[in-house]
Amino acid sequence: MITGASQGIGAGLVKAYRDRGFRVVANSRSIRSSDDPHVATVAGDIADPAVAERVVAAAVEKFGRIDCLFNNAGGPAQTGGIEGLDVARFDAGMATLVRSVMLGMKHAAPHMRRQGSGSIINNGSIAGRLAGFSSSLVYGAAKAAVIHLTKCVAMELGEAGIRVNSISPGAIATGIFGKALGLSVEAAEKTPDVMREVYKAAQPIPRAGLPEDIAHAAVFLASDESSFINGHDLVVDGAITGGRNWTAQQQGLAALRKAFEQGAG
Repeated sequence: MITGASQGIGAGLVKAYRDRGFRVVANSRSIRSSDDPHVATVAGDIADPAVAERVVAAAVEKFGRIDCLFNNAGGPAQTGGIEGLDVARFDAGMATLVRSVMLGMKHAAPHMRRQGSGSIINNGSIAGRLAGFSSSLVYGAAKAAVIHLTKCVAMELGEAGIRVNSISPGAIATGIFGKALGLSVEAAEKTPDVMREVYKAAQPIPRAGLPEDIAHAAVFLASDESSFINGHDLVVDGAITGGRNWTAQQQGLAALRKAFEQGAG
């Protein structure tokens, strides 16, 4: 079961799981029906409790069980500083980014308990680990909540054989950056190529992250190969959060040495 599955990382997740033999229930507000008999779609806002319950029920009804839930639904939140935050937009951002994750876990957990197994994966962000990696402080705070909620639920559901982990992407080339800057959905979905160029030098790995990078990590966390990994936030960021890039550090050192030499002269 994948939420936020119609574009970006979510669409990549659907393809990756399907290519590896999973049967998939895909959800988003605007998801279209699929011709693939192994992919069922359920439209609706997963932050709505009734929709979350309906999506989980559809998965169980169609396929009989839920082996993996990936809570991917999300989107940009209001940008700007603390003084300019609109309360209604703050609440809407938290609903989309945090409440949707809670609801997915709440409704999937009983079915996984009956199975005695399951893997839940929540989409975090490096913005939830370090400040300054999002144009929205609401987004950063919400993702921090997702990462910690993941750990809290992992401690509970792990006792029932259910693993709960999160993935924190770095600079992944999707349309979310364009949406955060106010572009229309159609225009934002044309920006990933620009993002690939902008972010290719943001981290030691000399390219921007791709949806496939997150999908590979997600497939691993859904598999039995990760059966002893629980309560973990898997960072997939090319080491953008590892520290200052080596070349930039060396350039800074050279500039400092030159300043010392000029001062001595």
